[in-house]
Amino acid sequence: MKPITRYIIPVLMGFFALQSPDARAASTIYQPNYSGKSLTTPVAWGASDNVIFFGAGGTSPQQYSSHSDGAAVLGYGIGNPQKNIGVQLSIISSNVNFKNGWSQYSGALQLARDLGNANAIAAGVQNVPLINGRLDDVGRSYYVVYSQGVQSDPFINKTKGNSKLTYSIGVGSGIFGNKSPDDTRSGKGTHGTYAFGNIAYEVVPTINVISDWNGLNLNAGLSKTFWVLPRLPLAVVLGVADLTKYSGDGTRFIVSAGTAFKL
Repeated sequence: MKPITRYIIPVLMGFFALQSPDARAASTIYQPNYSGKSLTTPVAWGASDNVIFFGAGGTSPQQYSSHSDGAAVLGYGIGNPQKNIGVQLSIISSNVNFKNGWSQYSGALQLARDLGNANAIAAGVQNVPLINGRLDDVGRSYYVVYSQGVQSDPFINKTKGNSKLTYSIGVGSGIFGNKSPDDTRSGKGTHGTYAFGNIAYEVVPTINVISDWNGLNLNAGLSKTFWVLPRLPLAVVLGVADLTKYSGDGTRFIVSAGTAFKL
């Protein structure tokens, strides 16, 4: 059982709700900031408009193991969620091993629609097996998620022009509720809630405090975005996963980083 996909892939894919700085500055709506807004759950703001993104991350230790694990994602966003639909396509390696190579490739697709006033809704599928045709830890997982950037005081940063408080709620199948065989053997049942959510608050500019429930457990952490170049962000997330005894065999550290740029 290698549950890296449960912990790393959703947040890597959730970094990339990126608009150009000029577009954000000109908007009268307080959009979310550029830092991560979840740890292990999807958000409805996805890549679009010819944005390419890349990310990698890891968890230590894995569930029911003393070993660490890693994953990486490469994706591309097309379309316009403000006018019609944004489409985010991703290829994921959920078994990153620099000694023996990368393996267990899967695909993901998210369709997103901007509802106005910093609200969005999305539907997607993750963990679609590619190349080798199987994944060790998870099956195909569908989800629907709604996200909002709160627009009222005191939850807006008027100086930077962004919303300081964001949240998402959603439901899904697969990784959002199916417990592992190890959980079942440990007497923790076979099913979680199949409902998930996340909340993020900007404590200082570019740094978010985040908590989420992924259908199986509670997680908490921090995200900060660094600007490598004026239009090239590097978003980093550090967190602690499995804070309750609902699943897993104890807490574990998660870390991920990603960047994106517009063609």
